[in-house]
Amino acid sequence: MPVFLFDELIIGPIHSRRLGKSLGVNLLPTHSKQCSFNCIYCECGWTKGRNALKMDLPTRDEVNVALEKRLNELVGTDAEPDSITFAGNGEPTMHPQFAVIIDDVIAMRNNLIPTAKISVLSNGSMLHKHQVIDALMLIDNNIQKLDGGNEAIIKAINMPLKAFKLNEYVEQLKRIHKNLIIQTLFLRGRLNEKNIDNSISTEVNDWFDLLRKIQPKAVMIYSLDRATPAHELEKISEDELILIAQKVKEIGIEANVFG
Repeated sequence: MPVFLFDELIIGPIHSRRLGKSLGVNLLPTHSKQCSFNCIYCECGWTKGRNALKMDLPTRDEVNVALEKRLNELVGTDAEPDSITFAGNGEPTMHPQFAVIIDDVIAMRNNLIPTAKISVLSNGSMLHKHQVIDALMLIDNNIQKLDGGNEAIIKAINMPLKAFKLNEYVEQLKRIHKNLIIQTLFLRGRLNEKNIDNSISTEVNDWFDLLRKIQPKAVMIYSLDRATPAHELEKISEDELILIAQKVKEIGIEANVFG
């Protein structure tokens, strides 16, 4: 099965392993991935461009009109979403109007479907922007990526397209830890004739050390579920993920496995 791009601004609802019936909001271009990372497992494929701000992004008004129309269609039906989820074709917080769009969506949710959660799936690369942090602290599920406990494994798996310093990222996560869910994807395999495995004990122990420092309110642990741009990757078994989650719980942090 090939990797794919979302071709609409509003997606679904689709079933999410982590969020239930999820109505997606894609703040990036349709038919084009724009991201600050180039993750080897990304279902949208490889990142080919570096600057989403030069792309044709949906406007605040376009998001509002499209989302309100879709929510009105779903209210009171079996497809009424559990989550309004910002994800799509790349990193949603790169949109220059991300913060005000979040404000709009919170008001719309409260008016139309107050039981729905608002979720953001992010790689954390925009956490240096105060307006992004402020917006993330207002939502229900602020889900930030942390796929390893040291720079080497993060650079091998996530391949950031700008300078990345893990110690700075950890400090940013610590500042929002009271409303923070860490998401970590475990995998093993090869890329460019190099072995990559963030599930071995040494890598997991480094990751545990960072969780102790960050103290998020919860951790989401999962593995591959869809096609990946790197073809020599392997899914980690649910049993292995459960063992990792048990150790997270032992350090006092809620952990859930999505196999």
